[in-house]
Amino acid sequence: MKDSQTNKRQEIIVTGFGGQGIILAGKILGMAAALGDGRESTLVQSYGPESRGGACVAQVIISEKIIQYPYIKTPDLLVCMSQSAYEKYIDALKPGGILIIDRDLVTPTDDRECFSIPATRMAEELGRKMMANIIMVGFVTAVAGATTLDAAKDAVMGSVPKGTEKMNIQAFTKGYEFGLSLLKGRVRKASGQTGAMP
Repeated sequence: MKDSQTNKRQEIIVTGFGGQGIILAGKILGMAAALGDGRESTLVQSYGPESRGGACVAQVIISEKIIQYPYIKTPDLLVCMSQSAYEKYIDALKPGGILIIDRDLVTPTDDRECFSIPATRMAEELGRKMMANIIMVGFVTAVAGATTLDAAKDAVMGSVPKGTEKMNIQAFTKGYEFGLSLLKGRVRKASGQTGAMP
């Protein structure tokens, strides 16, 4: 994690459909920032008309300073776990913002650069489709640097049901390592730009 990335204010939208654990993913990011990294964070959540299968969004702001207004219009980071969520929010993403998608569930319709991970498929391979959100949190931690690794891991441990901590940390680590290897590949491609974010 680069220190400069963990110092600035970040506005994050995590979105998908009900039943994917979208709100929990947002809660973990906010908890990691507030409890682990000692920063300010807010979480605003909303659901569509029906919770399971309906639209679902978590808005997370992480900042060094007090957050006066918790709603996000133009996120720095957009995490999409469904096509309809992508289509609803992609135009709001700031120019130069980071787009992260579940590659099996979202097909980007513009040429904006994005980070993609087969989070749902990886969770199925672990035998727990419901842990795709935790894999995504690990991936976001690696590529976006919104929180430190230790803070994110502690927040996962403190947020998941008792008895599932080990499985969830395994899922988180899978996503995190996938993100690190993706970043390393991009650095190699960008000959000479060591550690630079795209």
